[in-house]
Amino acid sequence: MKTMKLGSTSLEVPVVAVGCMRINSLNPAEAERFVQTALEEGANFFDHADIYGAGACEEIFAEAIHMNASIRENIILQSKCGIRQGSFDFSKEHILNSVDNILQRLKTEYLDVLLLHRPDALVEPEEVAEAFDQLHSSGKVRHFGVSNQNPMQIQLLQKYVKQPLVANQLQLSITNANMISAGINVNMENHSSVNRDGSVLDFCRLNDITIQPWSPFQYGFFEGVFLGSDKFPELNQAIDGIAAKYGVSNTTIAVAWLLRHPAQMQPIIGTMNIERLKDCIKAGDIHLTREEWYEIYRAAGNILP
Repeated sequence: MKTMKLGSTSLEVPVVAVGCMRINSLNPAEAERFVQTALEEGANFFDHADIYGAGACEEIFAEAIHMNASIRENIILQSKCGIRQGSFDFSKEHILNSVDNILQRLKTEYLDVLLLHRPDALVEPEEVAEAFDQLHSSGKVRHFGVSNQNPMQIQLLQKYVKQPLVANQLQLSITNANMISAGINVNMENHSSVNRDGSVLDFCRLNDITIQPWSPFQYGFFEGVFLGSDKFPELNQAIDGIAAKYGVSNTTIAVAWLLRHPAQMQPIIGTMNIERLKDCIKAGDIHLTREEWYEIYRAAGNILP
C-alpha cells in the first residue's frame, strides 16, 4: 500500500483509509477476517465515528482486531464526534465525554486523529479549543481535523484552536465532484460554476489539510452506487474500458480517479467486502493519464467550458 503524509503532520498513512461504518453488518468471524485482511494488505488506517452503530462499530472493531498494546502501535485510528440525536454538539463537555467513550469502546488510550463530525451551528470555538488542549495535553488525541466544513468554518476554529487541523472529510466521487467542477467553470454562467463550498478544495491544498473523500462510489446523497448503474451508461463504459486496459476492476479505477488528483486525497472506503477492499487498495498502484482522468470526468456528464 502506498503511503502519504497526513496534512501537515509527520504521520505516514496509507493512501486509502478503511471506513468502519458498516462493520456491524458482519458477524464476529467475518469482522475478524475483514480487519486482518486489511492489515495484511497494508491498510492500517481505520476510520470510525461515535455514531456508527451507536458506538457498536467501535466495539466490534476492537474485538475483531484483538486490540492490545502491540497491535495498537501498528495501526492508525481516527474517530469522529459531534453528531447527536436530532442535533450537533461541539461543546467542550460533549467532545471530552465523547472521546472518553470512544477510547473505551476501541480499547485504546489514544486516538491518532479526532475529527469534528459535521458543522455545529451553535459552535463556540473557544470551547473547542479548550477541549482540544485538554485532549492533546493528556495524550488522548494526537491530531485533530474536521468533517464537511468550509474554509470560513475552519478558519474560525483555527483562530482559537492551537493545534493544526490536518484533515477534512468531504463528500466526493466521480459523480459528486462539484468542488472540482466549480474550479474548472470559473466565471461561467452554468450550473457547474456555482461555488457551493467556498473553494474548499483549493483552501485545503493551500493549508496542508488532507481531504478525505467519503462515499467515493455514491451518486447523490446515498442514492446508490454509480458503478454498474444503468443511470450512468457512458460513465461505466469509460471506466470499464480503462479498467480493461490496466487489467483491474472498475472499483480500482473509480478510486484511482480520486488518487490521481494532485491534492493527495485519502479516500475513505466503506466496503465490507474483502475482494472489493483489495480492489480499492490496488488503486494506489494505478496512475491515470491526464486524458483518462478527463475522459472519466466528461463521461459522468460534466461538460468542459
